[in-house]
Amino acid sequence: MTGLRLWTKRTAIALLAVTGIAGASAARAEDAVRLRLNWMWYGSHAAFALGKDKGFFKDAGIDLDIRSGNGSGSAHRLVANGDSTFSYGSCASMVNLAAKGAPLISVAVIDAMGTDAIIVRPDAGVSKITDLKGKKILTTANAGVNTFFPLVLKNAGLSDSDIGVTNVPDGAIVSSYLQGAGGTVGILGGLDDKPAEILANGGKPPVTFAYSDFGVNQIGYCIVATKKLVADNPDLVKRFVGATIKSYKAAEANPQAAVDAMADIVGGSMAEDAGKQQALAVQAVTLGILYSKANKDKVLGLNVPADWNDMLDLMKKYNGLETNNPASAFYTNDFLPK
Repeated sequence: MTGLRLWTKRTAIALLAVTGIAGASAARAEDAVRLRLNWMWYGSHAAFALGKDKGFFKDAGIDLDIRSGNGSGSAHRLVANGDSTFSYGSCASMVNLAAKGAPLISVAVIDAMGTDAIIVRPDAGVSKITDLKGKKILTTANAGVNTFFPLVLKNAGLSDSDIGVTNVPDGAIVSSYLQGAGGTVGILGGLDDKPAEILANGGKPPVTFAYSDFGVNQIGYCIVATKKLVADNPDLVKRFVGATIKSYKAAEANPQAAVDAMADIVGGSMAEDAGKQQALAVQAVTLGILYSKANKDKVLGLNVPADWNDMLDLMKKYNGLETNNPASAFYTNDFLPK
C-alpha cells in the first residue's frame, strides 16, 4: 500500500470516528425546557422539584429550568409568546386566552378539581357569603381564581358591585390580608395554599367559601403547551408529560421527599422546618385532587372529556366565554403514558 493510500485510509477512519462521536454526543444532548409555574414556589409544585432531583426529566432527555410565575394568565402568556416551553396553571385561564386566539392547549391535567375560594378573616363578622355585601376583598391580577368569581356571586344572589375587589402583588396578598389593608376583609385564593400560608404567618384559621359550593365545578390546573410545539415536536411533549406524571406519582408515594427536594431548590424559609410543614399541608391538598369523580380509572394527567364539557358550558353561560370550538379543541390526551 502506497503512503498516499495509507494516509487516505487512515484519514477516512479518523473522520468516521469523529463523526460517530459527534453523532453519539448529539443523541445524548438534552432538550432545554423552561417550565413556568403559576406563582412563586409552593407545596403544589414540589413534585416538579422531586422529578428534577430524581433525574426523571434528565432521563427523558430534558434539561429542566423551573421558573416561578405571577399568575396563571401570565404563565400561559409566557408560553404563548415563546418565553417558556410549558406552563402549570389554571385550565380556565388557559381557555380564556385560547378562545381569544392564543395558540395554547392542555397536554395534561394535574389538579383535576378546582380549589378556588373566597377566604375571609375570622374577625370580619362574616359567617355566610351574603355577609360580604358592602365589603372589600383582595386578589391578584391574572390569577385564575378571578375567572369564576362573578359566577359565585351570581349563584349566591350577589352582584359584581356588591363586593369591592382590590388587586395587589401575589407576594403581598397574605400580608395585606392579615393587616386588613384598605379595609379589606378577605382574599380570593386557593384552598391548596392560602390557608396554610395564613397560619404560617401567624393568622387564625380563616372562614372559607369554596367555589364548588356555589355551582362552580371546574378543572384545576393544566400542563399547557403551544399547538405549534405539539405539532412540531410531539416527542418532546410526550417525554415532558411522562416525566411529569412520574414525578407526581413519586410525590404521592413520598410527599416528604418532594418537599425536601423543593426546599433544596428554593432555600430560605422554605428549607426551615416551619416552611416544610406548610409546604406539606399545601401539597396534601393537591395530591388529594389529582383525580376527578369522572376519572373512573384514575388515570393521572387525563383530560376528562366530561369535565371539560362542564367547564366550557359554565364559562359560556356565566363568564362570557365566546367560542365556537368544542371543549375537545382545548386539550389532548395524545401524550399521556400508555
